[in-house]
Amino acid sequence: MKAIRVKQLRQGTPSIALETVDDPVISHPQEVIVKVLAVGLDGTDKEILQEKYGIPPQGEDDLTTGHESLGVVAEAGRESGFQPGDLVTAIVRRPCRNQSCVNCRNGHSDYCQTGEFVERGIKGAHGFLSEFYKEDGRYLVQVPSELLEHGVLVEPQSIVEKVWDQVLRVQQRLIWEPKAALILGSGPLGLLAAITCRVLGLDVYVWSRSPQDSLQAQLVKDCGGVYQPAEDGGISLTAYAEGLGKPLDLILECTGFSPLAFEAMSVLAPNGVLALLGVTPADRKLEISSDMLNQSMVLENKCVIGSVNAARKDFETAIYRLQQMEKMYPGWLYRLVTNRMKLDAVPQLDFASIPIKAVVDIVPVEQWRELVKQTNEVEYSFSV
Repeated sequence: MKAIRVKQLRQGTPSIALETVDDPVISHPQEVIVKVLAVGLDGTDKEILQEKYGIPPQGEDDLTTGHESLGVVAEAGRESGFQPGDLVTAIVRRPCRNQSCVNCRNGHSDYCQTGEFVERGIKGAHGFLSEFYKEDGRYLVQVPSELLEHGVLVEPQSIVEKVWDQVLRVQQRLIWEPKAALILGSGPLGLLAAITCRVLGLDVYVWSRSPQDSLQAQLVKDCGGVYQPAEDGGISLTAYAEGLGKPLDLILECTGFSPLAFEAMSVLAPNGVLALLGVTPADRKLEISSDMLNQSMVLENKCVIGSVNAARKDFETAIYRLQQMEKMYPGWLYRLVTNRMKLDAVPQLDFASIPIKAVVDIVPVEQWRELVKQTNEVEYSFSV
């Protein structure tokens, strides 16, 4: 089969290639062979493909990339819980083997304490940017066929659901009735965060570098949000927040630009939550009014949390949420994906040419329906 490999990562001279690798073979009754339909690309993939910092499986030099997957079961072990034709996505992170890690031992590898976890396509395990992959049925999540066109967005949406779940848990400390959310950044994650907050009934404000006439700005407006471009020499985040004249109960920082995170702490409303979802590989330094910031955090009961990766329940909630989005804002999710390409185009991909979201179609979209059973056996009904 064909797969995208970042080669010779351990040798110091990595390269990217479309290669022929061995077809996966079931060796355990819980395993499943998945035929990949599509794989989404995000900032992590950009860094792996451009900076080549991914970690291959132990004893190997190459890494198959890709962690946002949508596929159909081609072959299923008798104890897997799946059958051919099931539409699935895969959980990315796997638990560490350290017996002292209570979170990994209890199904919460997204809270791994040791850092020895494995992530498919990122750290210690091959990803999904290939024609097929093998997976333990425990790490697959079935996707209803009605979400076929948007199923590749389940993994990035699970990140948003994870942080919303964390926010709700944290805010059990008080009576909290959030009214307004500020989203920093209008990449795929920022836009999914924006429409999620709209579905949840919040007033949404997005502050980002994209211009006012951009597709990003239009998507924000089309789901009922307000967009503010952070153009060079334009309004600062602090000035913008003050000009809104209302408390910002929730801020989601999706850019990874650390100076924004500190500025966001100062504009967060009393009792509010700032959630940090992005990181960038940089070594920035800045001066901050530390006493003032500390005083604000303490006296106004503010909370800052970091969030990365997601658990099974977050994937399941993501499926439900994407269905809500499509019902409330029909066609919005289609517009989020701005670039579709074939597998052989990935080695030459210029990420700067992608306005918002790129998806690699391993199988042509027009063939998807015939590969998937036309059933809706999986139903997700949550009160969230």
